[in-house]
Amino acid sequence: MFDLGLDMIAALAAVSLLAGFVDAIAGGGGLLTVPALMLAGLDPAQAIATNKVQGSVAAASATYTFGRKGLIEWRKAWGFTLVAFASSIAGALCVQFLPRAVLEVLIPVMLIAMAIYFALSRKMKDEDAHARMTALAFGLTAPVAIGFYDGIFGPGAGSFYMLAFVTLLGYGVVKATAHTKLVNFASNFGSLLLYGMTGAVVWPLGFVMAGASLLGAQIGARLAMRLGSRLIRPLLVVVSSLMALRLLLDPANPWRQALQKASLALF
Repeated sequence: MFDLGLDMIAALAAVSLLAGFVDAIAGGGGLLTVPALMLAGLDPAQAIATNKVQGSVAAASATYTFGRKGLIEWRKAWGFTLVAFASSIAGALCVQFLPRAVLEVLIPVMLIAMAIYFALSRKMKDEDAHARMTALAFGLTAPVAIGFYDGIFGPGAGSFYMLAFVTLLGYGVVKATAHTKLVNFASNFGSLLLYGMTGAVVWPLGFVMAGASLLGAQIGARLAMRLGSRLIRPLLVVVSSLMALRLLLDPANPWRQALQKASLALF
């Protein structure tokens, strides 16, 4: 951290402020902070690990704000939270054994599908709808799968949680956002513990960014509660689309490599 100038540290704090704001509403703040950390000189492992610090604090900050307004059903949510926490640790432990290329193929497609769903679905409302499964069945499926994914890879986890709460439990948009922040904090924090043990986290920089993201999350959570689906729905569409685009533009992404090979074969 001390090799970075004050101007760079201030720039990273400003990016974290915006990331915390976006995370509190739609998730995807890492889309901003991870590239910024890499531009500052951190290697990919350090950038992803350090980003978990600000991501955990932003999610905790937003959770506190939503919880104070009574938007979290704590009796049900604690179970989801513990499952997401344990699943993210399992994912972080298994990261070296799973083929990352499979995730890099599937995740952009899923994010694009979610953006289309968020844009067109009539179920994205502030009012609760009919649940398609019990809380027990939900807790044994969605937090397990998404928490595990968050520990392995991460991008879009908040959007996946949001989609699960809306479509499977029938939560309204604001209520789903509140619960998403809680379980997203758990899976972020679980993977952060594993990254911290490896020494990949640049803690001083992470704490500076965390302070800025905390403030951004407070602003975002309050706006989400005030504006509801009018703000959350379009931001979910934009963030999901940008995350998919960011992954597809990565030179190492199999979709981009396949397209380049097809282009060379044709021309």
